[in-house]
Amino acid sequence: MNRAGSFIVRFLASGFFSGHIPFAPGTCGTLVAIPLYLALFSALQGWKYSVALLALTLSAIWISGLAEKLYGRKDPPQVVIDEIAGFLLTMTAIPPTAMYIVMGFVLFRLFDILKPQPAGWINSRMRGGSGIVLDDIVAGLYANIVLHFVHRVL
Repeated sequence: MNRAGSFIVRFLASGFFSGHIPFAPGTCGTLVAIPLYLALFSALQGWKYSVALLALTLSAIWISGLAEKLYGRKDPPQVVIDEIAGFLLTMTAIPPTAMYIVMGFVLFRLFDILKPQPAGWINSRMRGGSGIVLDDIVAGLYANIVLHFVHRVL
């Protein structure tokens, strides 16, 4: 891969280089996802948001696989595009209020760190971009389910 391609992969995989912040790169990457969620929510409603999320997730798998090779290690901490995809799934069909964004952020980070099954299995057994991204997708799905429950109750 040439220098420009390598730069683009690192830029995207690291969430606009937020993953290079030396402390809590996953949390920093999730913070980057908040303005992206707000932009997508205002521009795309319903199935269009879902299609954009699917496209981003598939792109994240591909980009993460390339980045893993560039960084020379399995699931490098600098790669946070998986957190971005996971948070966007967390917030699917959730109103963009401060309360829900904070709750979504906390729930997603909690599920991402704890890795309840099958996220733990995916994280330990799958390789490449799929292994990097899909455990965060599971965490995002769990967080989304909790948020929808809270939204229905409130």
